[in-house]
Amino acid sequence: MPSIWETAVPDRPDWRRYQERLEAVRTARYNFDLDTDRELTESDGWHLDHYDADLPPEPPGPPLPDTDARASFAIARDLIRNYAFPDPKLVTGIFSPDEPVEGRPMLLRARFLAFTFWFGVRVGRVLEGAVEVEGDRVWRYGYDYATLEGHFERGQITFQVQKNERTGAVSFVIDAFSKPDRIRNPFYRIGFKLFGRKLQIQFSESACERMQRFVRQELEARAKGDHAPRHETVTPEPVSKDADARDQIDEVVLEGREGNGSPRASQ
Repeated sequence: MPSIWETAVPDRPDWRRYQERLEAVRTARYNFDLDTDRELTESDGWHLDHYDADLPPEPPGPPLPDTDARASFAIARDLIRNYAFPDPKLVTGIFSPDEPVEGRPMLLRARFLAFTFWFGVRVGRVLEGAVEVEGDRVWRYGYDYATLEGHFERGQITFQVQKNERTGAVSFVIDAFSKPDRIRNPFYRIGFKLFGRKLQIQFSESACERMQRFVRQELEARAKGDHAPRHETVTPEPVSKDADARDQIDEVVLEGREGNGSPRASQ
């Protein structure tokens, strides 16, 4: 029987078609300094975004085990781990599912109206375990990824599911900071200037809605001893069939290789 993340994105493209480009993403440089860019203000051109969505609560205590029919936290964790919460009509993630999440290279295909953008990103920190937040013990699972050379923006985004051990409340949280980077191709520069910010906002809002819907449907299906239905998706063509997309990815890979120094991990 298919897993929840397989039903969320049932037609994810075969990552092996993109293996060479994923390997290039693995060693590409970040396009900004993750240490010195921590003083971020909107007056300096940074977009500072925060989204959170309530998920069905669990009983107070640590997150329930995967096998529990009420395991809201575990369902959300699997959707995050497998990058199954974004709307594939907007953003599709391509990566090897067998790799550890930390350090995982990913190709993202973003679509908005008539434009298609390809980006390479690499997972940095994996956030896992319990932390103290305003006197409460909060369990979390998630990760961040940062932009690489050739990306249209500079920044980082973090996705995580959280559970308050005292109350049992479960939520999906997105935090991001970003600002435009240099875009050499005039066609993509104009398209991203017109639609890039709208795509960002729509991506996060739809990700929250999908996470809520998928977790709720999976819990309802488990309560009935059934399984959640397949969800809407699109069937993408391999990048080799799209000359513009292929050229854009090659440009991203080339820019990543031109930088000096080794890749840096998120701090």
